[in-house]
Amino acid sequence: MTRVGVVTFPGTLDDRDAARAVRLAGGEPVALWHGDADLQGVDAVVLPGGFSYGDYLRAGAISRFAPVMGEIVDAANKGLPVLGICNGFQVLTEAHLLPGSMIKNDHLHFVCREQVLSVDNVDTAWTRDYTAGEHITIPLKNQDGQYVADEHTLDELEGEGRVVFRYQGWNPNGSRRGIAGISNAAGNVVGLMPHPEHAVESGFGPDGANGPRTGTDGLRFFTSVLHALVG
Repeated sequence: MTRVGVVTFPGTLDDRDAARAVRLAGGEPVALWHGDADLQGVDAVVLPGGFSYGDYLRAGAISRFAPVMGEIVDAANKGLPVLGICNGFQVLTEAHLLPGSMIKNDHLHFVCREQVLSVDNVDTAWTRDYTAGEHITIPLKNQDGQYVADEHTLDELEGEGRVVFRYQGWNPNGSRRGIAGISNAAGNVVGLMPHPEHAVESGFGPDGANGPRTGTDGLRFFTSVLHALVG
């Protein structure tokens, strides 16, 4: 069975949700502790949401120096699939696995809502089970969710097809060019602000086509990586 590591930092909130998503997709979740420089031989890694180290200095800044992150950076550069969700996305930018940075929402308020996204890139390890141009609904909850980068970086992301998700209907945090998620050049590292792990099980997700709480659009993040790993 494919083993997917889920990292817990002090202040992480969504590690158990991410582990459940892995399990529902058919994988085996493996708990990884921030202070251990050991990935336990996992096949992929999820950096879940929360407020790692209390978001002191800035979101994700301290987590970058956790012992487990040194191992993740090395493994990601060798092709290990890594998904950063919300605070995990912030950690990936701080660790320079993804370009740009996250700052406070342009309206300076915490936002929590069901958010429609367009899927712009289905060639990553985490999106292969989606259809290009598809619209999905994923819960969003953040305060430091505004993605920023210089124009050269934004143009590069656009030109290389590395914008993976965009906000539809409303840009909830002022992110440049409506960007909700991006990938690295190889496509094995993906970060996004919305929370797919909260849309994996009917009865507990966002409203869907079949009624209230029936949305499971997030589950295909986790089936995608399992399919990518088995070829």
